[in-house]
Amino acid sequence: MRFLFVRVALVAALCLPSTGIPAWAQSSARTGDQLQFVVYLSRHGVRSPTGSLDQYYSYSRARWPLWDVPPGYLTAHGFEDMRLLGAYDRMLLAREGLLKAAGCDDAARVSFYADSDQRTRESGKALAEGMFPACSVLPGALPEGTPDPLFHPLRVAQPNPEPVSSDDDFNAQATRLTQALRPQLTELDHILATCGTPASPDHNRISILDIPTVAEPGKGRDGRPGELRGPLGIASTLTENFLLEFTEGMPMQDVAWGCADGASLRRLIGLHTAASNARRRDRSVARMQAVNLLDRIRTTMEHAVANGRDAHAPSSRGDRALFLIGHDTNLNNVAGVLHLSWFADGRRDDTPPGSALVVELWRSRSTGSYFVRLWYIAQTLDQMRNAVTLNVRQPPQRIPLRLSGCAAVDGSGCTWNSFEELLARASHPSGAIQRGTKKQRRGE
Repeated sequence: MRFLFVRVALVAALCLPSTGIPAWAQSSARTGDQLQFVVYLSRHGVRSPTGSLDQYYSYSRARWPLWDVPPGYLTAHGFEDMRLLGAYDRMLLAREGLLKAAGCDDAARVSFYADSDQRTRESGKALAEGMFPACSVLPGALPEGTPDPLFHPLRVAQPNPEPVSSDDDFNAQATRLTQALRPQLTELDHILATCGTPASPDHNRISILDIPTVAEPGKGRDGRPGELRGPLGIASTLTENFLLEFTEGMPMQDVAWGCADGASLRRLIGLHTAASNARRRDRSVARMQAVNLLDRIRTTMEHAVANGRDAHAPSSRGDRALFLIGHDTNLNNVAGVLHLSWFADGRRDDTPPGSALVVELWRSRSTGSYFVRLWYIAQTLDQMRNAVTLNVRQPPQRIPLRLSGCAAVDGSGCTWNSFEELLARASHPSGAIQRGTKKQRRGE
């Protein structure tokens, strides 16, 4: 009889319709834990290639497709994808009771701050429009072209830059990566050599396989991470251009001249990820690049903990969520410092347009203590290409992240005190800094 009961219960559970509610939301609903504050560190949406099409034509048989915006600008399609992400974020935050489901009342409780580039400012505007339609919310930003120390601290004078990787170390790493990725480089070079209609019979393209591997270590004073100037560095740019063509929704005959589909793009984009990781996740450079972002995340959440402890604390702008809209460089820098890794939509550690690292501050119902959960969130390539409306039935990828060295809370996060100390050490490893009050550190 007991076996029959278990079998019937199992069949009934399997027959129930899926709620589409993420496991993390179902868990919080069961425990009664309360979401207090969220920080999103997001990449901008789909943009046009940042270089000239003539530059890319040096390596291909055919000319590259034209874009309807200047180089490096957010496209209208990219704006819509970001707007859809903002609407989805509003839905999830409303489900957790952090925001109202509609209206402008909560607009003053959410801050949006973007880097000064057009693509980041417009992406912030799109996220805000998705979250608060018809509420006229605009992101804060410095004037266009002004280096923002939050996103690019090394472009601001550094009196004592930390040492970066040596020439020999970086060259050796670049050589190993190029050798390991030779099959993907060969596949890419075949596409470049054979696909598309030749623009000119006199055009002699340069094979990326014939370019010597040259690595230039990062320079602490000018804000640049290390650069891979050989086959892998060029492949990184060209494969990301393919991905941008796909996610922009271009006709498939214009995506790698009709020679790449979603599966091959997911395989080739590993060239871009490998090059990005080598340049941007190196701890010595990543720490210098991420220091201001890590400090902003930590201090903003310290204020949220302080306001949560004091029932009489006045509300302030940004007391529910903070959106920081930057670049894939920023995501890679922070991930490199904190040893974060993820696998989403068939790709490891990729940072496609609109992807974000999400830090959630929770309060335990049973103990009143605070803890933190981290996530990586991104639309799939197909969702971006088709501008799919995101909801519980069609959610973006949402991957839980684990922090090494962080005191765990029921397997799904870490204590606030541990997280605060970890961020402080990660951004300022050589010395102590002032970190909140004693009660804040305990999360009381």
